[in-house]
Amino acid sequence: MTDIDAGSELDPVHPVPLPGRAKGLTTAEVAERVTRGEVNDVPVRSSRTLTEIVRANVFTRFNAIIGVLWLVMLAVAPFQDSLFGYVILANTGIGIVQEWRAKKTLDSLAVIGEAKPTVRRDGRATEISTSAIVLGDLIEIGPGDKIVVDGVCAEADSLEIDESLLTGEADPVVKHPGTAVMSGSFVVAGGGAFTATKVGREAYAAQLAEEASRFTLVQSELRSGISTILKYVTWMMIPTAIGLVISQLVVKQHAFKDAVARTVGGIVPMVPEGLVLLTSVAFAIGVIRLGRKQCLVQELPAIEGLARVDTVCLDKTGTLTEGGMDVTELRPLDGAEESYVRKVLGALGESDPRPNASLKAIIDAYPDSEEWRCTESLPFSSARKYSGAAFSEGDGTDSVWLLGAPDVLLPPGHHALAEAEELNHQGLRVLLLARARLDLDDPAVKEGAEAVALVAMEQRLRPDAAETLRYFADQDVRTKVISGDNAVSVGAVAGKLGLAGAGDTVDARTLPEEQADMAKALDDNTVFGRVTPQQKRDMVGALQSRGHTVAMTGDGVNDVLALKDADIGVSMGSGSEATRAVAQIVLLNNSFATLPSVVAEGRRVIGNITRVASLFLVKTVYSVLLAVLVVIFQVEYPFLPRHLTMLSTLTIGVPAFFLALAPNKERAKPHFVRRVMRYAIPGGIVAGVATFVTYMLARHYYTGSGALGAETSSATLTLFLVSMWVLAIIARPYTWWRLCLVAAMGVAFLFVLAVPSLQRFFALKLVGEAMPWTAVGIAVVAAVALEFLWKWKWVDRRFPV
Repeated sequence: MTDIDAGSELDPVHPVPLPGRAKGLTTAEVAERVTRGEVNDVPVRSSRTLTEIVRANVFTRFNAIIGVLWLVMLAVAPFQDSLFGYVILANTGIGIVQEWRAKKTLDSLAVIGEAKPTVRRDGRATEISTSAIVLGDLIEIGPGDKIVVDGVCAEADSLEIDESLLTGEADPVVKHPGTAVMSGSFVVAGGGAFTATKVGREAYAAQLAEEASRFTLVQSELRSGISTILKYVTWMMIPTAIGLVISQLVVKQHAFKDAVARTVGGIVPMVPEGLVLLTSVAFAIGVIRLGRKQCLVQELPAIEGLARVDTVCLDKTGTLTEGGMDVTELRPLDGAEESYVRKVLGALGESDPRPNASLKAIIDAYPDSEEWRCTESLPFSSARKYSGAAFSEGDGTDSVWLLGAPDVLLPPGHHALAEAEELNHQGLRVLLLARARLDLDDPAVKEGAEAVALVAMEQRLRPDAAETLRYFADQDVRTKVISGDNAVSVGAVAGKLGLAGAGDTVDARTLPEEQADMAKALDDNTVFGRVTPQQKRDMVGALQSRGHTVAMTGDGVNDVLALKDADIGVSMGSGSEATRAVAQIVLLNNSFATLPSVVAEGRRVIGNITRVASLFLVKTVYSVLLAVLVVIFQVEYPFLPRHLTMLSTLTIGVPAFFLALAPNKERAKPHFVRRVMRYAIPGGIVAGVATFVTYMLARHYYTGSGALGAETSSATLTLFLVSMWVLAIIARPYTWWRLCLVAAMGVAFLFVLAVPSLQRFFALKLVGEAMPWTAVGIAVVAAVALEFLWKWKWVDRRFPV
């Protein structure tokens, strides 16, 4: 293999590892590649395009059904009988507008949260957008960085890359110059640089990035439940509609236009199209609300998952504490000279080009000694819990030093461990400086290391952490603190924040490996220290095995595996690119205090959709039942489309919209379909039977040319009153605005009955006194039946979830 000049063009497919520090591409070479189209030009798609949004909201199965019926009504009936079509247009328009607003929110947030890879061009390191990478670019990487395009390693300094998202193997892979690196993996230790060999749509990262950021309506219990309901409704609707057509057009032999109008009036209300729309709108509004709080929702159903969360696993660093740390005490051991220890710490601080928070605190506290020269370094790894470096000291002496967790570097029973434990109980983070007897590249380098000093550091608590923990406690969400630090130290920090059970600390190295036993330990305790990345993943799985819905927060590469497996992964915006890629929720403002509002938004959306779903499905049930009864008894369908449009608007459409946006703190419950249908079916049956009884009594009471109109008006009154009672039950517990909402719908109906022009428009006029009061009496009986079925727990006793 021949050497090439550092500034020369690299073969993009078979790059040659360069000696020393390569300069990367020149500006001219970058321009040439851009001209050839060799750019990482994968668009950031955080949502569907406008065309896709319009198509998805317009071209639906139910819009097709309603659209055909609407065109029929425009041809054969008065304008007011085709109002339902305009409602569909309005609803579809609302859906398009809301999703478009959500798209713009997500697009802007995706740009804010986008990682900025560091590339080397003209010998200088420069941050650029991912889309600006060109073929052959030399990209620098360090701990937490995601590999954004495929490439070949050009430089490596103890470089370890986790490829678990690609291969499923959790163990990091050591990389050397010349070995391949795959997009979608991420750096867990060390640093280096690699040459881009595949960019744009050829790189595997293009597929991952698109999937990670798409505004998607993927499967969830709520959406799949609604799809199941709609499927059954479709199967019921087809034979019922056929029966109505035969009954109204053939058997009764009424005027064609009137028969068609009443047939359509029986079919239209069977379609709960508003429920699908309301779900999408509620999700979209939830995304917009969270976006205003600098919270990026990468998958729409994440809102549903948040509503079901009952356990939150927190990583201490970056979540309960801020990133910065301060050295509070240096405690030399066994007569070590403090001035010498300070020199060692200063040299160690300068040995790592990408220091973590602990090392940054040491760098701030102890300046580097120019006399010391680093000959080899071992970056910190969360798996081994220590870092190290080999030095040539000013006097020519060679030494090897380790800096890390005392209980990892020292054997059990060592006298320094007691001092470290004492500092841990004060909530301090303690690192041990030890002099190694073996070479740094020896796998057993820590064996026999000599303890030289303890470095105590204080972590800065997040000012909003205590209030956030109290919120979770109040909402019956259990909090588990899972950290790689010493358990006692973590417990002390959690105790300062008022976390209940903070004294129940467990060293994760003592946890059982069996999932059932681990799950019990997790249920019984609150704070866990010395947790490895693989253990975090196992702990999430153990909690899930007990039926818990788990949210995992984190910002470091050691959190990625657990974030990926948790029901909901929450990453900080300042966290590593790897954590942001796998998390469903990204807190771009890095504020742990945002989390309660995120959970509350999820509960509001799902709780309210579950609540108002009963309104829509009660209408579907009574519409199907009325149509079946009409076919069986061979009578005219009691309603024209205008009647049911008005009823749906006043008792379902307008109230459902406001109720879906109301506050709701109740944790979402499973079994959506069963939970909704066990109320919708009896409620719809009661409404349908009461309405049909009124209609049949009215048919025997009224005679003459205007009888059908009077019969329809009486049946409409009963159906409205029963539907209003359904609304009144669903609106509980009452607040002032809910009472006003229900009252306003009642007043609107009275207004229609009282104003002559509206009476004529909606073909509603109550005739006489006996039949209208009979209709009211039947509605009262139905309301009592609803109370017995719904609120006196008959349904709960007979059909438990």
